Amino acid sequence: MLRSLVFDIETIPDVDGIRQLHDLPSGLSDADVANIAFHQRRQQTGNDFLPHHLQRVCAVSCALREGNQFKVWTLGDEDASEAEIIQRFFDGIEKYTPNIVSWNGAGFDLPVLHYRAMVHGITAPRYWDLGEDDKEFKWNNYISRYHMRHLDLMDVLAMYSGRANAPLDQVAQLCGFPGKLGMDGSKVWQAYLNGEIKAIRDYCETDVANTHLVYLRFLKMRGHLSEAEYEEEIRVTRETLTGYGGTHWQQFLAAWTPVSSA
Repeated sequence: MLRSLVFDIETIPDVDGIRQLHDLPSGLSDADVANIAFHQRRQQTGNDFLPHHLQRVCAVSCALREGNQFKVWTLGDEDASEAEIIQRFFDGIEKYTPNIVSWNGAGFDLPVLHYRAMVHGITAPRYWDLGEDDKEFKWNNYISRYHMRHLDLMDVLAMYSGRANAPLDQVAQLCGFPGKLGMDGSKVWQAYLNGEIKAIRDYCETDVANTHLVYLRFLKMRGHLSEAEYEEEIRVTRETLTGYGGTHWQQFLAAWTPVSSA
């Protein structure tokens, strides 16, 4: 397999930015500031999902497949700043130039990372190369929707039609993979307020694992993995996750019911 880096982010409201943009009193709690933003958003759109530039990254998890190695981890430690987390993500691209894989990464994860990288003054020349530095990138770069250096699985499977988009949780379960386990994106903000950073990071890691498994099924469908190669990738993934031993991985493996892809 080519070196592939599956990634996923978790976000919370950018309460500092919201305070600044709306000139809110400094004495308001973070929860109150977020509630004001949610209320305004509901009035505008009917839901409280904040726009991309008002999201703050609190976790980025990755699943890397390279050579004989496979690993899943979350960038930085629990105390890492947003700037450190985002810089680590783009530093990895700068150093290794992996093919990156996401679920709705073009629609959410990458735009959020773009805005937050701008806020923090982060540099990412390899990521933004469109062929000026490396001519190969003119024909296959991270930015173009139709190139494979970044593969947004949701977008590709839906034939680039929003009407055909599907949630990762349901697609994963239909393929026999665990799907989400007790948390989803709507619960991240409350978990963050409760100080449950580890739970957020664990959830992000299981989302990455689900995406990686769906990606393997996609590679098999494309003919890039034979049946035997696909089964070997599944074995490597299961064996690696079993070796981690965390509670979230125990739950993930328990929910992973073997279903034939044939």
